[in-house]
Amino acid sequence: MISAVAEMYEIHPQTLRLYEREGLLRPSRSDGNTRLYTDEDLERLEFILNLARDMGVNMAGIAIVLQMRERMEEMNRQMQGFVDFVRTEMLTRVNQAPQSPGLVPFKRPIRVVPKEPGSKR
Repeated sequence: MISAVAEMYEIHPQTLRLYEREGLLRPSRSDGNTRLYTDEDLERLEFILNLARDMGVNMAGIAIVLQMRERMEEMNRQMQGFVDFVRTEMLTRVNQAPQSPGLVPFKRPIRVVPKEPGSKR
């Protein structure tokens, strides 16, 4: 509830209402219209308070940082999905393809020796 969260983080309930009005926080509501804060909401609030209190970022800056953070998380999810797709596709093709006579497995591990600075190798 808003009063418990405000007390926990030593902020005024109006600050939480302002963050919600500005779209920085989106707590769910009970049937009686009471704000209900999830663990994710509290983590987001801690991030907002860190930006505001510790770094001096204003509301517009906080909104931009949160938006960029959400975009980066979405890009990360998309990249992970792409990596998973490529991995699955490669494993499927390797398992379906007949063994090529051009591919010979190594019988011993290959050791790569790093080039020493100043050497002409």
